[in-house]
Amino acid sequence: MAKVSYHVSHEQFKPGKLLELATMAQQAGFKGALSSDHFSPWSNEQGESGFAWSWLGAALARTDITFGVVNAPGYRYHPAVIAQAGATLAEMFPGRFWMAVGSGQALNEHITSTYWPEKETRNESLLECVEVIRALWRGETVNHEGLVMVEDARLYTLPETPPQIIGAALTVKTAGWLGSWADGMITVSHPVEQLKEMIKAFRENGGEGKKLILKVQLSYDKSDDDALEGAFTQWKTNIFQSHMLSQLRTPDQFEAAAEFVTPEVMHEHVRISGDPEKHIEWINEYISLGFDEIVLHNVNRKQEQFIEDFGSKVLRKLERVEV
Repeated sequence: MAKVSYHVSHEQFKPGKLLELATMAQQAGFKGALSSDHFSPWSNEQGESGFAWSWLGAALARTDITFGVVNAPGYRYHPAVIAQAGATLAEMFPGRFWMAVGSGQALNEHITSTYWPEKETRNESLLECVEVIRALWRGETVNHEGLVMVEDARLYTLPETPPQIIGAALTVKTAGWLGSWADGMITVSHPVEQLKEMIKAFRENGGEGKKLILKVQLSYDKSDDDALEGAFTQWKTNIFQSHMLSQLRTPDQFEAAAEFVTPEVMHEHVRISGDPEKHIEWINEYISLGFDEIVLHNVNRKQEQFIEDFGSKVLRKLERVEV
């Protein structure tokens, strides 16, 4: 059975509004939520960037569903700080918080003025951070010298069960690497054949039996044209290949890169339709690949309409989902 969750986009909405939307999503039948964790939005048009970790405590207290957050420890955040934050949420809300980790984007992480390394080094740093976090969650006193530095760190408040650490992947190569150490994999809605390759690489390199999560980027509105316009306005700066997404440093640079993107190109990156039945078809295809959780991100600004219509017209019609 797959779980269907709602994506909380701090880049697009104020934190107070997102609390309302998360509550509404639970009432509509969504079983979980996934929070972004940005310092800057992908574009000035999006225009927001609340602090996800403050927001998560409020959201978990207001609802009964699970919450995850996508994080890049080692630059903007020291791993010991993330370990403490995650342990606190897991202690207050047992079994309802999980964390995804990735190698990050300069857009969010360059603000500390540290050197922004190449992907291979960022992966090495990420794995060090994960090892530090897990050691702290085991109650150990941690000293570590490497790409990250830790001195005499110990957590005094620990949950009975530590959160899962899910690895974020955008490529087949990264998916295979995650299999050896992550508790699961999260990726985005690539073409189905690419997703099959990623799942295979993950499972064949140690990920067999581990959780698979898919974030589906979609745009739903009353008409196909409106859905396309909403996707183009809000998400055209976030359709580039991963090596480019990780290197641009400001919303202005993302907007410059998207200057020649046309609306029609959005169909290659976002599932766009005003027909709920079409979205049901797409989501069922993703579920059939073996994903345990499907996170739906409606990339346009009409969130209330999306939550209401998907709650009444989509969620209960999906195959093999929790209801």
